Amino acid sequence: MPRSLVGGDLAGPDMAQPYMKKDDDDEEVEYSPFFGIEKGAVLQEARAFHDPQLDVRRCSQVITKLLYLLNQGETFTKVEATEVFFAVTKLFQSSDAGLRRLVYLMIKEVSTSSDEVIIVTSSLMKDMNSKTDMYRANAIRVLCRIIDGTLLTQIERYLKQAIVDKNPVVASAALVSGIHLAQANPEIVKRWSNEVQEAVQSRAPLVQFHGLALLHQIRQNDRLAVSKLVSSLTRGSVRSPLAQCLLIRYTSQVMRESSMNTQTGDRPFFDFLESSLRHKSEMVILEAARKITEMDVTSRELAPAITVLQLFLSSSKPVLRFAAVRTLNKVAMTRPLAVTNCNVDLESLMSDTNRSIATLAITTLLKTGNESSVDRLMKQITNFMSDIADEFKIVVVEAIRSLCLKFPLKYRSMLNFLSNSLREEGGFEYKKAIVDSIITLISEIPDAKEIGLLHLCEFIEDCEFTYLSSQILHFLGNEGPRTSDPSRYIRYIHNRVILENATVRASAVSTLAKFGALVDTLKPRIFVLLRRCLFDTEDEVRDRATLYLQTLGGEVAIGNNEKDVKDFLFGSLDVPLANLEASLRTYEPSEEPFDISLVSREVRSLPLQEKKAPGKKAPATAAAPAPVSAVDAYQKMLSSIPEFAGFGRLFKSSEPVELTEAETEYAVNVVKHIYDSYVVLQYNCTNTIEEQLLEDVSSYISSIFVKL
Repeated sequence: MPRSLVGGDLAGPDMAQPYMKKDDDDEEVEYSPFFGIEKGAVLQEARAFHDPQLDVRRCSQVITKLLYLLNQGETFTKVEATEVFFAVTKLFQSSDAGLRRLVYLMIKEVSTSSDEVIIVTSSLMKDMNSKTDMYRANAIRVLCRIIDGTLLTQIERYLKQAIVDKNPVVASAALVSGIHLAQANPEIVKRWSNEVQEAVQSRAPLVQFHGLALLHQIRQNDRLAVSKLVSSLTRGSVRSPLAQCLLIRYTSQVMRESSMNTQTGDRPFFDFLESSLRHKSEMVILEAARKITEMDVTSRELAPAITVLQLFLSSSKPVLRFAAVRTLNKVAMTRPLAVTNCNVDLESLMSDTNRSIATLAITTLLKTGNESSVDRLMKQITNFMSDIADEFKIVVVEAIRSLCLKFPLKYRSMLNFLSNSLREEGGFEYKKAIVDSIITLISEIPDAKEIGLLHLCEFIEDCEFTYLSSQILHFLGNEGPRTSDPSRYIRYIHNRVILENATVRASAVSTLAKFGALVDTLKPRIFVLLRRCLFDTEDEVRDRATLYLQTLGGEVAIGNNEKDVKDFLFGSLDVPLANLEASLRTYEPSEEPFDISLVSREVRSLPLQEKKAPGKKAPATAAAPAPVSAVDAYQKMLSSIPEFAGFGRLFKSSEPVELTEAETEYAVNVVKHIYDSYVVLQYNCTNTIEEQLLEDVSSYISSIFVKL
């Protein structure tokens, strides 16, 4: 809600509570001037709208309260909204400009049906033709907000006149209304093209900005028309900085789409983007630099954009510094060498009072720095981390991980930094980011294994997060036995068995068993520790200890050799859980032990009629043959296509998603096939008219972003 609605002349002594009050300790406490108001009481006050002699000040206060309630999420019933609406329409008899503006706002908020709109349309149309420009502009906005398509044709002539009005406020109101109307009534708005083109040539900055936005929206489905529009405007007829920014965006869009089909004709457009770097408006320069950095350009073409961004790094305006460093941060992800010339300026931003700017500067330096500057950067970051929030710390941690993978010889200083960060205060997501980073470095850098594992062991001594403790123990069980001195980790693991909760104790028991299975010299010691776990108070811990003791001691036959034992204890379960559960339920106790190798590995979904009643065991020989699932059918079909044969196992296929209406001449739906590293979109095109034949069908996707 605008500030003018909650303070100033509209907040009278009978409506607003004081902004401050002091308690017994003389501490100032701020609270809303609308503190304690109730919907019922405000609706009672709305009866003032029916008074023969209107009190303008009181009516303004009541409308302000109603708008506040609506903006706070308060809902009015149909009856309440109708009563308020009709009461507000009575206020058109007042000529007070401030009250009239509030009436416009209220009508937009509470108009609920076409019948109510018809009642107020005549008053709004009268204001739309008023001699007062403020009335005209606001009436246009309100009418276009509440009117439907059938009534729009009645005021279309007035809207077309308003678009070319000499008053920029009225013209902008009509253009903005056209932008909203184009979403529901595009055919009507398309008829305004001549007037909108005239508005694009206006000298008023906002009129030109809104005119260009509406003209592009009218032509957005015609790529040739958009290209012609951009080509005509890039010759220098745009004066408004806002419109220039829009034109830069449209130009880059045309260049991106044209590059898919041809490599010619883009040079004039790029020259326009480059010339915009010398514009007198800072927002235009930033927009042009941002678009150039997002394009696939040569180093020579990228250099001017980097230069202007470097100049903005030393600006006195925080918003310019932030915009420049954020853009450079994105460039550093793909082209770090292009940003190295800005490192000196970026280092000066590490001490910026704006923590967002400082964080972006640090992460950019971590991406562009060289091996010799790593130690110096780590020292500066250490002093910086305590002053920022967890969300910024996570960004820094991820950047440090990437830098360490880039310069693996510097793993010691970075692991020490991450380990120290683990001991500091922080939330779960921050600590998880650090643990994930250390695990990644251990996995990717062999020399970092032992020191990294020790850092993780020291962390779980005081870790307050069960998930992280279990994650570290699981990783320790996989990597610890393969180090030069596995025994050093046993103490940390056993402490978890003694001091932690049941979940972590169970994870620690499994980790001990891994050490016992993989390190023969530690097996006697592991046996002693596992036997102590047999007296644990938790069933899960005792069951795991019993299983591992009997398996490692040879009392339970798992396989023919030691490898089978290790695979059983620590290998991944390649049996679908649903199949395993079904086999266990149908297993009849006998002298023959349950054989997990006989459980089907095939994933299948049972029809409803095959589901057995609760408590009733189905005979083992009554299982029906597994139906072919949709995933299996798609897998067979896609693997027969050479281009998809190497994608691996199909993980999942979605249900068909309809892309066209049911009444169209042809129906198109899409099925998404998910692989480990790929997403395949299958378009099914079906002709619905027998007299027509579809030939040479192709699909065009302007842009698609998939995050895996």
